[in-house]
Amino acid sequence: MAAKAGLGTVLAKRDGQIIERWLELQAAGGRSISATERQEVTRQSRAFLEALVAAARKGSTDNTSGPEWARAREILTDLSASRAKSGYSASETASFVFSLKQPVFAAVMEEFGKDPEELSDAVWQATELLDALGLLTTEMYQRTREEVISRQQQELLELSTPVVRLWENVLALPLIGTLDSARTQIVMQNLLDAIVETRSDFAIIDITGVPVVDTLVAQHLLKTVAAARLMGADCLISGIRPQIAQTIIHLGVDLANVTTKATLADAFAVALRRSGQAVVRLEKRQAGEAK
Repeated sequence: MAAKAGLGTVLAKRDGQIIERWLELQAAGGRSISATERQEVTRQSRAFLEALVAAARKGSTDNTSGPEWARAREILTDLSASRAKSGYSASETASFVFSLKQPVFAAVMEEFGKDPEELSDAVWQATELLDALGLLTTEMYQRTREEVISRQQQELLELSTPVVRLWENVLALPLIGTLDSARTQIVMQNLLDAIVETRSDFAIIDITGVPVVDTLVAQHLLKTVAAARLMGADCLISGIRPQIAQTIIHLGVDLANVTTKATLADAFAVALRRSGQAVVRLEKRQAGEAK
């Protein structure tokens, strides 16, 4: 039997001993899993070995991108995505395929052990095949992790830019952290949506929690202010610390047309005054009514 033509046949012939040894190796991998997870691993392993045998018997094992390998690729893609979301590491995910090497090599050894040349060819063929499938698993895992991280970053950006209704007709947008282009777009969108939803006439952007204000950050703030004004809201900026004020002056950023205040409370007082409202102490109000 030629090794190149017979690898699929060997896998099919000895699939029982291969799956048994493979499951033992995965169970001894060091990660503690529940009974439910163990059942899922068993199901995935049997399904993958079945797809592997079918593909190896149908087509070439030199190229796993062919249509006959579609089912095997699908199983590995689903497994990689599932493990990436469940907290598995890249090596733990890739070991699903790489731990199959020992049982396959043992089966090949039993089949071709008396013919060194065929044995060498079969081992090399199995090595290339499992390495290619292992790399595919790693790539799919990495892609899923990147998607998860990107989604989490987007969610954090949205959570870190809350629009707070301070008073009737007055909104506040406290910013914490770096203000870059991507975050500016979210800030602007959240603020404009809140202005439309609440029909507010005043919006306060508080930058007390922004560590550094450079030319780019200042430009982002001016764009947000301009967008709010286009929606009919008067926009104020609070949290201008002495260091930030000096930086803005040195950078030559023109904030002459924007009302700026040192604290959120000062900006809130300005917004109330412009809206014709005021906050007074209860004692003073009662004294005025008594007179």
